[in-house]
Amino acid sequence: MEKSLVLIKPDAVQRNLIGEIISRFEKKGFKLVAMKMVQLDEPTLKKWYHQYADAPFFSKIANYMSWTPVIALVWEGYNAVDLIRRIIGTRKGWEAEAGSIRGDLGMSGGNNLVHASDSKENVEREIAIVFEKGEIHEYKTLTEELVYSEEERSGDFR
Repeated sequence: MEKSLVLIKPDAVQRNLIGEIISRFEKKGFKLVAMKMVQLDEPTLKKWYHQYADAPFFSKIANYMSWTPVIALVWEGYNAVDLIRRIIGTRKGWEAEAGSIRGDLGMSGGNNLVHASDSKENVEREIAIVFEKGEIHEYKTLTEELVYSEEERSGDFR
């Protein structure tokens, strides 16, 4: 199974959408293996947005992302990175697909409710910024038996 990191951003926290957003991933069958509320500071955001840290617009991103705490979640499931990105929808709320988080709940291009890891390479980097090693949990659920075939659970799915 694959992991992916999701951040519920300040605009979603302010709009009380935390439960709604979490339920989208639960309903799809993803397993929550880590969760915490964290206040992102400028050094952390410079690590997170390393490619933009020296850009003139970085302060706007930093102000938005440090406005309130965010909810950091690590989800586990088959093809997690790609499927979670489909669940959240394209970046701009007004362009995002109906049925996606951003398509159903968002209108903004910048205040877009959630972040999800965009690649398998970034998953580990992003998780390490927000979580300590012991904060990611390994456990089995009965739901896994219902959602995934034996091949998918064993990693032999092609």
